[in-house]
Amino acid sequence: MELKNKKLTEAEFFEERKQVLSGWQTGSDPALDFSASLAYLRQIPEEKNFALKLIKAKNERITMIQPRAGVPIVDEHIKLLSFLQNAGADFLPSTIDSYTRQNRYLEAEKGIKESERLGRALLNGFPAVNHGVAGCKRVLEAVDLPLQARHGTPDARLLAEITHAAGWTSNEGGGISYNIPYAKSVPLDVSLRYWQYCDRLVGFYEEQGITLNREPFGPLTGTLVPPSISNAVGIIEALLAAEQGVKNISVGYGMGGNIIQDIAAIHALQNQTERYLEQFGHKDVVVTTVFHQWMGGFPADEAKAMALIAMSSTVATLSGTHKMITKTTHESIGIPTKEANGEAIKASKFVTKLLQRQFIVESGKLIFEREQIEREVDSLIKFVLEAGKGDLAQGVVKAFEQGLLDIPFAPSKYNLGKVFPARDNEGNIRILDFGNLGFTEDIKEFHRLKIKERAQNENREVSFKLTVDDVYSVSKGNLIGRPTKD
Repeated sequence: MELKNKKLTEAEFFEERKQVLSGWQTGSDPALDFSASLAYLRQIPEEKNFALKLIKAKNERITMIQPRAGVPIVDEHIKLLSFLQNAGADFLPSTIDSYTRQNRYLEAEKGIKESERLGRALLNGFPAVNHGVAGCKRVLEAVDLPLQARHGTPDARLLAEITHAAGWTSNEGGGISYNIPYAKSVPLDVSLRYWQYCDRLVGFYEEQGITLNREPFGPLTGTLVPPSISNAVGIIEALLAAEQGVKNISVGYGMGGNIIQDIAAIHALQNQTERYLEQFGHKDVVVTTVFHQWMGGFPADEAKAMALIAMSSTVATLSGTHKMITKTTHESIGIPTKEANGEAIKASKFVTKLLQRQFIVESGKLIFEREQIEREVDSLIKFVLEAGKGDLAQGVVKAFEQGLLDIPFAPSKYNLGKVFPARDNEGNIRILDFGNLGFTEDIKEFHRLKIKERAQNENREVSFKLTVDDVYSVSKGNLIGRPTKD
């Protein structure tokens, strides 16, 4: 089927569904029959519905908390999530293991068995497909909070079927954000088509009166991603999802480090996502925002790492974002313990409560930065639509082929990889090398001037060394990678 930004018909969806459900032994589970899954989802209490709880956060203007976490054995996963729930989380995750993300279910099965045999986790997440609807239901029924699948899967069709049928009312990802930053060799038109199915599945549930949440992955590669690039991708994925019938969408953003720019980015993301959805005819979609705590390199010192977590929480709350994804003091070490995860939740929650309903005061700098981000996003999306001759899905494929959209440091061979960011003299993330990025000349000149200003201040040349220094700067205790004095 040719990729188009057009809602799959019910006949097309059900025909594809036959193939999806034949992909692994759990696909034949009677619990995946819509009569069973609809009945189960209809009895899920409101407080365990991800979409409805996000609406509550938006209406009450509060920032809710969600960690990342996942282990391979159901009972251990329940213990982990119960611990995080008791630590104060508002939403619970189930981070999916790497084998499942690559649809390698046989290896995931071996990992489960070895984890059981050795009594320790040999997978870096929860293999939801292998545990099937029954195992995923056990997790949901053991906790009191909404559950979301968080992963990184170009083809999440079977995963989405199983988790939604089990009452998990949110699924993270998208055809761009769960391909370009995560995979090397998956064609973009293929992943976009897979995620059309995931979104059409949610749209089908919506048609039956079941509201589910979808969340594009905002941070992308998580390293010096310019706000306009991540915002544009989030808006595009929201538009693609809405076309398939999704009605509750959370668009995300990864902390950049400059407080004004971060808050401006969240405000721009909320405003422009709603505006573009309305422009494309999707006037009944609820939009919320997600702020990811610092996604780059963390300091090894736990006190410094906790300070960074607290700073992230402050910026997120002052921005008015509706949900914040937490990190831990073990980020520079590896997979965190449940205790470290719990401590980070408590620290983050403490900050959000202290700052509850406090928001940053509008200032000239904030307004300027927000409008600058919005101009850049409009430019990127305009180039994408022109590349696709009006079709957004086709435009995305062609824009990445031509480098009109380009994500810094992404592993995908379908990403041109010519864009390099660097900070300006105030720590805002700007663009050092544009490649073929879909910016107008006036936007490019703005970035050149801001980078040049920093280089002159540091008495050095404008070069890729700025980027390198900035990548490592926060882990060393500085926002900007200033040259060290000998």
